[in-house]
Amino acid sequence: MLPLGQVVIVNENWFSIYSPGSGDVTVISTEGSDAVLPCSLATKENIESKLFDWTKAAQKDGLRKEVFYYRNGIQNNGQSEEFKGRVFHFQDELKNGNASIIIRNTKINDTGNYTCVFPKLQDPQTKQLIVVPILRDRSDENKAAIRQPIFRIVHATDDGALLQCDVRGAFPKPRLQVQDSSGKNLFAEEPQRPHSDGRYYVTLNATVTKTDRYRCVVTQEEIHHQTHAETFVHISGKVCEDSSGKVAIGWLFGSFVLGIVVVVAVQALLAATKIITISRNKGSRLLLNSSHNQENGASHLENGKIKDSSADPLNS
Repeated sequence: MLPLGQVVIVNENWFSIYSPGSGDVTVISTEGSDAVLPCSLATKENIESKLFDWTKAAQKDGLRKEVFYYRNGIQNNGQSEEFKGRVFHFQDELKNGNASIIIRNTKINDTGNYTCVFPKLQDPQTKQLIVVPILRDRSDENKAAIRQPIFRIVHATDDGALLQCDVRGAFPKPRLQVQDSSGKNLFAEEPQRPHSDGRYYVTLNATVTKTDRYRCVVTQEEIHHQTHAETFVHISGKVCEDSSGKVAIGWLFGSFVLGIVVVVAVQALLAATKIITISRNKGSRLLLNSSHNQENGASHLENGKIKDSSADPLNS
Protein backbone atom coordinates (compact mmCIF):
# COMPACT_ATOMS: atom_id res chain seq x y z
CA MET A 1 0.00 0.00 0.00
CA LEU A 2 1.53 3.34 -1.10
CA PRO A 3 1.51 6.32 1.27
CA LEU A 4 -1.10 8.98 0.50
CA GLY A 5 0.00 11.38 -2.23
CA GLN A 6 2.55 9.09 -3.91
CA VAL A 7 2.33 8.54 -7.67
CA VAL A 8 3.38 5.52 -9.73
CA ILE A 9 4.72 5.88 -13.27
CA VAL A 10 4.71 2.57 -15.15
CA ASN A 11 6.89 1.71 -18.15
CA GLU A 12 7.39 -1.57 -20.05
CA ASN A 13 10.38 -2.68 -17.95
CA TRP A 14 10.44 -0.24 -15.03
CA PHE A 15 8.20 1.92 -12.91
CA SER A 16 8.73 4.95 -10.67
CA ILE A 17 7.18 5.87 -7.34
CA TYR A 18 7.46 9.52 -6.34
CA SER A 19 5.91 12.12 -4.09
CA PRO A 20 4.98 15.33 -5.94
CA GLY A 21 6.80 18.36 -4.54
CA SER A 22 9.33 16.39 -2.46
CA GLY A 23 11.52 15.14 -5.31
CA ASP A 24 11.72 11.69 -3.67
CA VAL A 25 11.58 9.01 -6.34
CA THR A 26 12.00 5.21 -6.29
CA VAL A 27 12.56 3.54 -9.65
CA ILE A 28 12.14 -0.23 -9.84
CA SER A 29 13.61 -1.99 -12.87
CA THR A 30 14.04 -5.57 -14.05
CA GLU A 31 17.63 -6.67 -14.48
CA GLY A 32 18.79 -6.24 -18.06
CA SER A 33 16.18 -3.60 -18.94
CA ASP A 34 16.55 0.20 -19.09
CA ALA A 35 15.66 2.58 -16.26
CA VAL A 36 15.05 6.33 -16.32
CA LEU A 37 16.07 8.46 -13.31
CA PRO A 38 14.13 11.75 -13.46
CA CYS A 39 15.58 15.15 -12.53
CA SER A 40 14.55 18.68 -13.60
CA LEU A 41 14.94 22.31 -12.61
CA ALA A 42 11.83 23.66 -10.99
CA THR A 43 12.16 26.80 -13.10
CA LYS A 44 12.22 24.78 -16.37
CA GLU A 45 14.99 27.06 -17.64
CA ASN A 46 17.37 26.01 -20.41
CA ILE A 47 20.38 24.10 -19.05
CA GLU A 48 22.22 23.45 -22.33
CA SER A 49 25.04 25.77 -21.21
CA LYS A 50 24.90 24.90 -17.52
CA LEU A 51 26.24 22.14 -15.26
CA PHE A 52 24.51 19.13 -13.69
CA ASP A 53 26.00 16.02 -12.15
CA TRP A 54 24.72 12.53 -11.30
CA THR A 55 26.52 10.46 -8.66
CA LYS A 56 25.81 7.18 -6.88
CA ALA A 57 26.15 6.86 -3.10
CA ALA A 58 28.98 4.74 -1.72
CA GLN A 59 28.16 1.08 -1.09
CA LYS A 60 30.38 -1.86 -0.16
CA ASP A 61 33.56 -0.32 -1.52
CA GLY A 62 32.89 2.96 0.30
CA LEU A 63 33.40 5.07 -2.82
CA ARG A 64 30.98 7.48 -4.44
CA LYS A 65 30.60 6.70 -8.17
CA GLU A 66 30.48 9.22 -10.98
CA VAL A 67 27.43 8.30 -13.08
CA PHE A 68 26.93 11.17 -15.55
CA TYR A 69 28.53 14.59 -15.74
CA TYR A 70 27.43 17.43 -18.04
CA ARG A 71 28.88 20.94 -18.39
CA ASN A 72 28.16 23.21 -21.31
CA GLY A 73 28.02 20.33 -23.79
CA ILE A 74 30.90 18.36 -22.29
CA GLN A 75 29.84 14.94 -21.00
CA ASN A 76 31.10 12.22 -18.67
CA ASN A 77 34.28 13.76 -17.36
CA GLY A 78 35.63 11.18 -14.87
CA GLN A 79 32.75 8.70 -15.32
CA SER A 80 33.10 5.44 -13.34
CA GLU A 81 34.03 2.41 -15.42
CA GLU A 82 30.88 0.44 -14.58
CA PHE A 83 28.64 3.10 -16.17
CA LYS A 84 30.61 3.76 -19.34
CA GLY A 85 28.55 3.26 -22.50
CA ARG A 86 25.34 2.66 -20.48
CA VAL A 87 24.21 6.10 -19.26
CA PHE A 88 22.76 8.82 -21.50
CA HIS A 89 20.88 12.11 -21.12
CA PHE A 90 18.02 13.53 -23.22
CA GLN A 91 19.66 16.22 -25.36
CA ASP A 92 16.40 17.62 -26.75
CA GLU A 93 15.02 18.08 -23.23
CA LEU A 94 17.84 20.25 -21.89
CA LYS A 95 16.13 23.42 -23.14
CA ASN A 96 13.23 22.57 -20.82
CA GLY A 97 15.45 22.15 -17.77
CA ASN A 98 15.26 18.34 -17.92
CA ALA A 99 18.44 16.61 -16.70
CA SER A 100 16.98 13.09 -16.50
CA ILE A 101 19.24 10.17 -17.43
CA ILE A 102 18.61 6.62 -18.72
CA ILE A 103 20.68 3.66 -17.54
CA ARG A 104 20.64 0.91 -20.13
CA ASN A 105 20.99 -2.83 -19.46
CA THR A 106 20.64 -2.43 -15.71
CA LYS A 107 22.65 -4.70 -13.42
CA ILE A 108 22.01 -5.87 -9.87
CA ASN A 109 24.92 -3.72 -8.71
CA ASP A 110 23.18 -0.62 -10.09
CA THR A 111 20.79 -0.81 -7.13
CA GLY A 112 21.38 2.16 -4.83
CA ASN A 113 20.80 5.88 -4.21
CA TYR A 114 21.56 8.41 -6.94
CA THR A 115 21.91 12.16 -6.51
CA CYS A 116 21.21 14.80 -9.15
CA VAL A 117 23.00 18.13 -8.49
CA PHE A 118 22.52 21.58 -10.06
CA PRO A 119 25.28 23.63 -8.41
CA LYS A 120 24.04 27.07 -7.21
CA LEU A 121 20.68 26.54 -8.99
CA GLN A 122 18.75 24.02 -6.93
CA ASP A 123 19.09 21.69 -3.95
CA PRO A 124 20.28 18.14 -4.73
CA GLN A 125 17.65 15.54 -5.56
CA THR A 126 18.04 11.92 -4.44
CA LYS A 127 16.54 9.01 -6.42
CA GLN A 128 16.53 5.37 -5.42
CA LEU A 129 17.02 2.64 -8.02
CA ILE A 130 16.07 -0.94 -7.26
CA VAL A 131 17.06 -3.56 -9.84
CA VAL A 132 15.06 -6.78 -9.51
CA PRO A 133 17.24 -9.83 -10.36
CA ILE A 134 16.17 -12.38 -12.95
CA LEU A 135 17.16 -16.05 -13.16
CA ARG A 136 19.98 -16.43 -15.67
CA ASP A 137 23.37 -18.07 -16.10
CA ARG A 138 25.81 -16.36 -13.73
CA SER A 139 28.60 -18.94 -13.86
CA ASP A 140 30.98 -16.39 -15.38
CA GLU A 141 30.44 -13.87 -12.59
CA ASN A 142 29.81 -15.97 -9.49
CA LYS A 143 32.06 -18.81 -8.35
CA ALA A 144 29.21 -20.44 -6.45
CA ALA A 145 27.11 -20.79 -9.59
CA ILE A 146 26.97 -24.29 -11.09
CA ARG A 147 28.36 -24.29 -14.61
CA GLN A 148 26.29 -27.16 -15.99
CA PRO A 149 24.70 -30.37 -14.72
CA ILE A 150 25.62 -33.84 -15.98
CA PHE A 151 22.65 -35.01 -18.04
CA ARG A 152 22.61 -38.42 -19.72
CA ILE A 153 20.56 -41.40 -20.87
CA VAL A 154 21.05 -44.18 -18.32
CA HIS A 155 18.90 -46.87 -19.94
CA ALA A 156 16.83 -47.06 -23.11
CA THR A 157 14.26 -49.56 -24.36
CA ASP A 158 12.05 -49.75 -27.45
CA ASP A 159 9.32 -47.76 -25.75
CA GLY A 160 11.09 -45.43 -23.30
CA ALA A 161 14.29 -44.08 -21.75
CA LEU A 162 15.54 -43.34 -18.24
CA LEU A 163 17.24 -39.94 -17.95
CA GLN A 164 19.53 -38.91 -15.11
CA CYS A 165 20.68 -35.45 -14.08
CA ASP A 166 23.52 -35.01 -11.58
CA VAL A 167 24.79 -31.98 -9.66
CA ARG A 168 27.80 -32.50 -7.44
CA GLY A 169 29.21 -30.36 -4.64
CA ALA A 170 26.82 -27.43 -5.12
CA PHE A 171 26.19 -24.53 -2.76
CA PRO A 172 23.76 -22.81 -2.32
CA LYS A 173 21.29 -25.69 -2.61
CA PRO A 174 20.22 -26.34 -6.22
CA ARG A 175 16.75 -27.23 -7.48
CA LEU A 176 16.60 -29.67 -10.41
CA GLN A 177 13.88 -30.12 -13.03
CA VAL A 178 13.59 -32.15 -16.24
CA GLN A 179 11.63 -30.47 -19.02
CA ASP A 180 10.55 -31.42 -22.53
CA SER A 181 11.04 -29.17 -25.57
CA SER A 182 7.86 -27.22 -24.73
CA GLY A 183 9.18 -26.33 -21.26
CA LYS A 184 6.77 -28.62 -19.45
CA ASN A 185 8.13 -30.02 -16.18
CA LEU A 186 8.12 -33.83 -16.11
CA PHE A 187 7.67 -36.19 -13.19
CA ALA A 188 11.01 -36.80 -11.55
CA GLU A 189 12.64 -38.16 -8.41
CA GLU A 190 15.06 -36.14 -6.34
CA PRO A 191 16.87 -38.32 -3.80
CA GLN A 192 19.16 -36.31 -1.50
CA ARG A 193 22.67 -37.56 -0.91
CA PRO A 194 24.51 -36.86 2.35
CA HIS A 195 26.12 -33.43 2.36
CA SER A 196 29.88 -33.20 2.21
CA ASP A 197 31.31 -30.04 3.80
CA GLY A 198 27.92 -28.39 3.56
CA ARG A 199 27.58 -28.98 -0.15
CA TYR A 200 24.76 -30.68 -2.04
CA TYR A 201 24.91 -33.79 -4.21
CA VAL A 202 21.64 -34.21 -6.04
CA THR A 203 20.57 -36.89 -8.54
CA LEU A 204 17.31 -36.61 -10.42
CA ASN A 205 15.77 -39.44 -12.49
CA ALA A 206 12.98 -39.15 -15.03
CA THR A 207 11.44 -41.68 -17.44
CA VAL A 208 10.34 -40.43 -20.87
CA THR A 209 8.31 -42.26 -23.52
CA LYS A 210 8.44 -40.05 -26.60
CA THR A 211 11.05 -38.79 -29.04
CA ASP A 212 12.02 -35.25 -28.05
CA ARG A 213 14.78 -32.93 -26.87
CA TYR A 214 14.93 -32.84 -23.09
CA ARG A 215 16.74 -30.52 -20.69
CA CYS A 216 17.77 -30.64 -17.07
CA VAL A 217 17.35 -27.19 -15.51
CA VAL A 218 19.32 -26.30 -12.37
CA THR A 219 18.29 -23.26 -10.32
CA GLN A 220 20.07 -21.63 -7.37
CA GLU A 221 17.51 -19.12 -6.14
CA GLU A 222 19.74 -17.48 -3.56
CA ILE A 223 22.18 -16.22 -6.16
CA HIS A 224 19.61 -15.83 -8.98
CA HIS A 225 21.42 -18.41 -11.08
CA GLN A 226 19.94 -20.83 -13.61
CA THR A 227 21.63 -23.11 -16.11
CA HIS A 228 20.77 -26.28 -18.03
CA ALA A 229 22.02 -29.20 -20.11
CA GLU A 230 20.21 -30.90 -23.00
CA THR A 231 19.99 -34.33 -24.58
CA PHE A 232 18.02 -35.79 -27.48
CA VAL A 233 16.05 -39.00 -26.99
CA HIS A 234 14.84 -41.11 -29.90
CA ILE A 235 12.21 -43.72 -29.10
CA SER A 236 12.40 -46.33 -31.87
CA GLY A 237 8.99 -47.89 -31.21
CA LYS A 238 10.15 -51.31 -32.47
CA VAL A 239 7.15 -53.01 -30.90
CA CYS A 240 4.88 -51.20 -33.29
CA GLU A 241 7.30 -51.77 -36.14
CA ASP A 242 7.36 -55.53 -35.45
CA SER A 243 3.55 -55.68 -35.45
CA SER A 244 3.50 -53.87 -38.76
CA GLY A 245 6.11 -56.29 -40.05
CA LYS A 246 3.99 -59.24 -39.04
CA VAL A 247 1.03 -57.77 -40.83
CA ALA A 248 3.16 -57.18 -43.91
CA ILE A 249 4.46 -60.75 -43.81
CA GLY A 250 0.87 -61.98 -43.50
CA TRP A 251 -0.11 -60.00 -46.56
CA LEU A 252 2.87 -61.40 -48.50
CA PHE A 253 2.07 -64.97 -47.48
CA GLY A 254 -1.60 -64.52 -48.36
CA SER A 255 -0.68 -63.06 -51.72
CA PHE A 256 1.70 -65.98 -52.37
CA VAL A 257 -0.97 -68.56 -51.55
CA LEU A 258 -3.51 -66.74 -53.67
CA GLY A 259 -1.03 -66.68 -56.55
CA ILE A 260 -0.53 -70.45 -56.28
CA VAL A 261 -4.30 -71.02 -56.28
CA VAL A 262 -4.69 -68.84 -59.37
CA VAL A 263 -1.87 -70.69 -61.19
CA VAL A 264 -3.37 -74.11 -60.32
CA ALA A 265 -6.82 -72.95 -61.46
CA VAL A 266 -5.40 -71.68 -64.75
CA GLN A 267 -3.50 -74.91 -65.33
CA ALA A 268 -6.62 -76.94 -64.56
CA LEU A 269 -8.63 -74.81 -66.95
CA LEU A 270 -6.02 -75.28 -69.67
CA ALA A 271 -5.99 -79.03 -69.10
CA ALA A 272 -9.78 -79.18 -69.28
CA THR A 273 -9.74 -77.18 -72.47
CA LYS A 274 -7.18 -79.57 -74.00
CA ILE A 275 -9.31 -82.63 -73.10
CA ILE A 276 -12.37 -81.07 -74.65
CA THR A 277 -10.38 -80.26 -77.79
CA ILE A 278 -9.07 -83.82 -78.05
CA SER A 279 -12.58 -85.22 -77.54
CA ARG A 280 -13.91 -83.00 -80.27
CA ASN A 281 -11.12 -84.12 -82.62
CA LYS A 282 -11.89 -87.78 -81.94
CA GLY A 283 -15.56 -87.20 -82.57
CA SER A 284 -14.84 -85.58 -85.90
CA ARG A 285 -12.69 -88.50 -86.95
CA LEU A 286 -15.41 -91.00 -86.05
CA LEU A 287 -17.93 -89.09 -88.12
CA LEU A 288 -15.55 -89.03 -91.07
CA ASN A 289 -14.93 -92.76 -90.84
CA SER A 290 -18.65 -93.46 -90.61
CA SER A 291 -19.35 -91.44 -93.74
CA HIS A 292 -16.53 -93.15 -95.58
CA ASN A 293 -17.85 -96.56 -94.69
CA GLN A 294 -21.32 -95.63 -95.84
CA GLU A 295 -19.96 -94.47 -99.18
CA ASN A 296 -18.02 -97.72 -99.60
CA GLY A 297 -21.14 -99.73 -98.81
CA ALA A 298 -23.17 -97.92 -101.43
CA SER A 299 -20.46 -98.53 -103.98
CA HIS A 300 -20.43 -102.20 -103.24
CA LEU A 301 -24.18 -102.39 -103.69
CA GLU A 302 -23.99 -100.72 -107.06
CA ASN A 303 -21.26 -103.11 -108.15
CA GLY A 304 -23.37 -106.02 -107.04
CA LYS A 305 -26.28 -104.82 -109.10
CA ILE A 306 -24.05 -104.60 -112.20
CA LYS A 307 -22.83 -108.07 -111.70
CA ASP A 308 -26.35 -109.34 -111.44
CA SER A 309 -27.40 -107.71 -114.72
CA SER A 310 -24.58 -109.38 -116.55
CA ALA A 311 -25.89 -112.69 -115.48
CA ASP A 312 -29.30 -111.85 -116.85
CA PRO A 313 -30.62 -114.58 -119.25
CA LEU A 314 -31.36 -112.07 -121.88
CA ASN A 315 -27.71 -111.26 -122.17
CA SER A 316 -26.83 -114.82 -122.28
